[in-house]
Amino acid sequence: MEKEIIKNDDTLLQVPTLPDHGLTPDEVSEQLDKLQTLKHSDWHNGRVSGAVYHGGDDLLKLQVTAYDKYSVANQLHPDVFPGVRKMEAEVVHMVLDIFNAPETGCGSTTSGGTESLLLTGLAAREYARKHRGVTEPEVIAPVTIHAGIEKACFYFGMKLHKVDLDPVTFQVDVKKVEALINSNTVLLCGSAPNYPHGIIDDFEALSKLAVKYNIPLHVDACLGSFIVSFLEKSKVHGDKKIPLFDFRLPGVTSISCDTHKYGFAPKGSSIIMYRTPELRECQYYISSDWTGGMYGSPTLAGSRPGALVVGCWATLVNMGRDGYSKSCYEIVSATMKVKQALKSNKVLSKYLDVIGDPIGSVVSFQITPDQVQNLSIYEISDLLSKKGWHFATLQNPPGLHFALTRLTVPVVDELIEDLVRCTEEAIQITEQHKKEGNVKKQSDTAALYGIAGSIHTAGLADRLIVAFLDALYKV
Repeated sequence: MEKEIIKNDDTLLQVPTLPDHGLTPDEVSEQLDKLQTLKHSDWHNGRVSGAVYHGGDDLLKLQVTAYDKYSVANQLHPDVFPGVRKMEAEVVHMVLDIFNAPETGCGSTTSGGTESLLLTGLAAREYARKHRGVTEPEVIAPVTIHAGIEKACFYFGMKLHKVDLDPVTFQVDVKKVEALINSNTVLLCGSAPNYPHGIIDDFEALSKLAVKYNIPLHVDACLGSFIVSFLEKSKVHGDKKIPLFDFRLPGVTSISCDTHKYGFAPKGSSIIMYRTPELRECQYYISSDWTGGMYGSPTLAGSRPGALVVGCWATLVNMGRDGYSKSCYEIVSATMKVKQALKSNKVLSKYLDVIGDPIGSVVSFQITPDQVQNLSIYEISDLLSKKGWHFATLQNPPGLHFALTRLTVPVVDELIEDLVRCTEEAIQITEQHKKEGNVKKQSDTAALYGIAGSIHTAGLADRLIVAFLDALYKV
């Protein structure tokens, strides 16, 4: 594992301690160029699922210019950087408008989807404590909810109930959600769409529950961001009715949206939105008697890089509604092409099933029930990796997914062709081993997920994650 993670080269400068004498700008630049040459996934050519949400070279140049102008700016000091305050407020209001917020709608920028979800959980906990006296808070969410909600419950001492999915739609089972609601429930959650399968939960039904029991409902649209919010305007699905998931539903009280994904803003940019200021206030930290003066911060961080919100503002006003609508149309059209190939191609349709009915930028699939004993989805994953594709691996059920980006659109036909070839190759490998009477060695990915899926070795899987995280900081 460490060999894969810790990539280094003898030609690179090794700096485990601060140099006695600083490098010249040219020397630093040379090292930065060399570090870019370390072996990595081919994101430039759209062969990586999600990860890099590139808005184009011209937009990248604009973002670099914005960062250069505001590199010393700090959102903590609106009096020193009034322009940054203005841009942050406008970014929040632009995104609120896209998600059809009422006049009372409000929000804040955050460092990413996880912080947005942490604040969601914190605000819900504090709101319930303040208005209902809840001291043992509980959250109800689908098993597919982003791990950021799990982290929020872990950090802020809340009990998390994970709800199973409908086996056909792969949306959260709303009846099971209702069965778990009690006087300690402080938050209901759903995804638009979820990360594993790209499925939008049934928010119309969840909204009815939220209204019925007077419980906040959060929509995690971090991944969907400027894709799901432009499905209607882009007409990518023609006249097909797009399910509601935003503030038009009365039960929706908060929405998280990553502007650094399909909004193409610089990394480190997300928005948490609320229906009312009363709910947002519950995410604030305030200290009026600190010896350093009166202190307040709207999010988890104190100092925040103003250059990032400036880059986000520049991106949004440069792209405009038409730009995002066009981007949505192109990306979703390519995704639907992959989805259709999985359903109609002779090889793919026999061995692979699309999970649910995705309508956005993510398509996921698993082995068909009648072939699951003959073929491993992780074998296909490893073969795709050898061809330079980086699909995301899923578990429970075992599957693969690909989040298409603007970079993937030009190579979508190649993606489909390689998926067919790798599926055929996996079949041939399996059949050859059967003929020879050999037990085929598990692929590396299959072995790893086998460890994670066993109750006897789940603890080992946790230790592998710890080892991975530790390796990130080794020099």
